[in-house]
Amino acid sequence: MKKIILIVQILAALAFLMTGMMKILTPYEDLVLMENMGWAKDFSGTQISIIGILETLGGLGLLLPMVLKKLTFLVPLAALGLGLVMVGAIVTHIGRDEPVIVNLVLLLLTLSVAYFKRDLILNRF
Repeated sequence: MKKIILIVQILAALAFLMTGMMKILTPYEDLVLMENMGWAKDFSGTQISIIGILETLGGLGLLLPMVLKKLTFLVPLAALGLGLVMVGAIVTHIGRDEPVIVNLVLLLLTLSVAYFKRDLILNRF
């Protein structure tokens, strides 16, 4: 089971690192023209950059503590934070009558990591 959760953790981290960096590095004008980024028109460039930064930091928070074997309690916290980002994304997409399946899958991945890695927080205190 530990290997499955590690794979889920890595997949979630990579997904958030890629999407986060795309939101940070792509100019706003180009971002709103992308096919699956229609929701971006409802947000300012700064807001999208903040979302990208949160996703990137969350992705790093899923990976780096396990790789470095330091501050491992950050893994479930990063997963919970990314889960909150996905709840916001789901609310946004539902409000725009857009599909939410990808966001639901990412929410389930992050919540799974948070649940199965919760002992990293509990053993800290």
